[in-house]
Amino acid sequence: MKINVKKTLIMLMLSMTMPNFGHALDLDATVDDEIRKNYNPNQLIEDAGLKDSALEKNLKSTEPDEMLPELPNITNSTKSSDVKSGNTISAPVTPPVAKKLGNIKIHKWTSFDVVSTAAISDWQKKGTKVRFKLKQNKYGKTYVIPGSTVFLGEIVESHQPQITCNGGLVAIEIYGMIYKGQTIPIKGYITRADDKKIFLNNIKGDRTYLKTTWKKGNWGRTLFGKMFNLTVNLGGDGSTFILSPFPLAYGTICVGANTLISPICAFFSKGGHVSIPANSNFRIKLTDDAYID
Repeated sequence: MKINVKKTLIMLMLSMTMPNFGHALDLDATVDDEIRKNYNPNQLIEDAGLKDSALEKNLKSTEPDEMLPELPNITNSTKSSDVKSGNTISAPVTPPVAKKLGNIKIHKWTSFDVVSTAAISDWQKKGTKVRFKLKQNKYGKTYVIPGSTVFLGEIVESHQPQITCNGGLVAIEIYGMIYKGQTIPIKGYITRADDKKIFLNNIKGDRTYLKTTWKKGNWGRTLFGKMFNLTVNLGGDGSTFILSPFPLAYGTICVGANTLISPICAFFSKGGHVSIPANSNFRIKLTDDAYID
């Protein structure tokens, strides 16, 4: 019974000195190196009182390095993260730099007084390119746009005069500006054309319905005037006095009929053309911010 206790004690001591494979990754490599350096199986046998026993022979035949397992290769990397108390601290991420839009900012709703470089009319088709030149220097808080700067436009809608006395139409969209040799994209529209204020970017020809209606009634009014004069002349002569009412009645009937028919005739007539000569005054207004390098 005494021998069994000693053996049990030795086995227990050996199990405590042997490393645990399940936690090998958690051990410090310096501790295992210290154990290997100071490990002496002969001293262990003498302390346990197992001199000349079978266990002594078994321990002597085993080298210390063969009894201990090989330590895992632990790589210490601190390039991308540091480990503190089991938590991983990621390296700081540099935020992306915002794209620089330009050194000069021209705010939307800024207006430019320009002149056309060529004639503009409703005969020009959709997609036709047009150009304007700045009349004089445009001063802002942080910039100066020199005179003669070119603005680029495109006709986005166009039609000739239509019935109901509807005039022609030209709509121009401003898409660019040539500033010191570089083309700057901008967005704008026309607010004045040929010194006339326009609405919704539509340069329209004259709507001539009322004018045409009055013009179509000229025949009846002219005839009535002639018949009236004839009635007066007939009434002045006693021999023809009896005939004097008839010209007046005829003239009255004709002018009345012509007055009723003239609005219908005007409905099928066309309005005025859009025709603006070169070097006419225009005004451009931006609908979005513009940036210049």
